[in-house]
Amino acid sequence: MVKLLKSLYVAIVFTFLYAPLLITVFFSFNDSRYSVVWHGFTLKWYQKMAENTGLWNAAANSLLLAAAAATAATVIGTITAVALHRYRFIGQKVIYGSLSVLMMSPEIIMAISLIMMFVILSVPLGFTTLLLSHTLLCFPYVAMTVLARMKGVNRHLVEAASDLGAGEVDIVRYVLIPLMMPAILAGWLMSFTLSLDDVIISFFVSGPGYEILPLKIYSMVRTGVKPDINALCAVLFFVTFFVVMLAYRLVTRKKA
Repeated sequence: MVKLLKSLYVAIVFTFLYAPLLITVFFSFNDSRYSVVWHGFTLKWYQKMAENTGLWNAAANSLLLAAAAATAATVIGTITAVALHRYRFIGQKVIYGSLSVLMMSPEIIMAISLIMMFVILSVPLGFTTLLLSHTLLCFPYVAMTVLARMKGVNRHLVEAASDLGAGEVDIVRYVLIPLMMPAILAGWLMSFTLSLDDVIISFFVSGPGYEILPLKIYSMVRTGVKPDINALCAVLFFVTFFVVMLAYRLVTRKKA
């Protein structure tokens, strides 16, 4: 009886989480533009999505932005994690706490703060402001992921490398980075997903000359959710799901 109740509970939780997504995917194949009643199977909405050049331009901009922001966040986050784990310095606890604050802060507060800073500094809104904002959004997740991985590294490996004459740069390059690589890759993939999905911060700091996919979708749904939008959401869901699962596998993979 207890086992049955546990299975029922898990089923209810997964249904609550994934039922809306499955409904969106299901109606992306519906042969009706406005009705939520099933009118037959069709792939024309995916074809229409593929023929929308504006949509693909926004998608290309989003992929470029997400890749650049993820790379910058990974570099900064990895350096931050190494510094927090390897060294002791003034303000270390403040930096560690600031990472948690950035991760838990509402995006609307970050968005308003960033747009005010860019206005004060007279930075034109566009790709640069989006890149800086998304890097700020993502790098705490990379730092925490890599830091968690570093805490599981056998400290005797570092001590042995030091005893054999390796300097700090060599220790980081040849010992720590290979051991941290799964966490670094997972942080990059997580940052890529966060940047690709962000709407709130992007809405505030994007300029008129650089359109990205989340804002494109937001403008499309103002007139109603149509099947071609469902098709696009289905594609994004499966891409995001694949990236998140890959990141999870990298983080949880056991050391050989």
